[in-house]
Amino acid sequence: MHDPFLSRHHYRRLMAAADLVSFRVSEKESDLHIQAFHDLSTTARKELVRLRREIGEYIAKYPEFHSTLLPWPDDPTAPALIRQMIHASQTAGVGPMAAIAGTLAEALGKKLLQRSAKIIVENGGDLFVCSDTEVTIGLYAGDSPFSGRIGLKIPPPRKGMGICTSSGRLGHSISFGKADAAVIISKDTAVADALATAMGNKIQKPEDIEPLVEKAKDIKEISAMVLVKGDRLGVYGEIEMVPLQ
Repeated sequence: MHDPFLSRHHYRRLMAAADLVSFRVSEKESDLHIQAFHDLSTTARKELVRLRREIGEYIAKYPEFHSTLLPWPDDPTAPALIRQMIHASQTAGVGPMAAIAGTLAEALGKKLLQRSAKIIVENGGDLFVCSDTEVTIGLYAGDSPFSGRIGLKIPPPRKGMGICTSSGRLGHSISFGKADAAVIISKDTAVADALATAMGNKIQKPEDIEPLVEKAKDIKEISAMVLVKGDRLGVYGEIEMVPLQ
């Protein structure tokens, strides 16, 4: 049986950047690992509390927002953070809470960019990355033979990029699929998070991967995608696979 805690911290070791300071902040269900040029934990914690409060207030007004597995209708009166989750849910065809980790990672990352030109924010395996150099992220996919052996090399995400992962085998998030990993890379981290869930939900067996790679070609929000089920791997988009040392 997998231990999601051990899996998450193994993942964090794989993505460590030597030139950055690492620190951790948490609030309610959110446990974020952040890398920046300086320890910004006080600023990060304050912003995380504010962001969680904003989402909580919307859920108090519309309780179904928290539980629905269906896309949420447009709400032009909602805060920008909520509208980003709504857009992601509509793009991916899933409930808005499927995008919460990516939404928080990006919002917090953009806040911290005011203090550090390079930022990596990881929230439950979902990342927001901003850097002027190439970034290599380790692929963790449970018992798959690819797990921990492959890195995803991404062109310099100077304007920020979301790299989000869904798994039917690891973690606490709801998944109706059996993927070892469904990784989506997008300029919109909320969309990446929601699409990772949607793609992961559709994988029951290795043969499901190829049709989803074809489907990804029609989704403009996807910059790149990696799907893993057992010994089968599907790749789409602007990404380079490299061996991890």
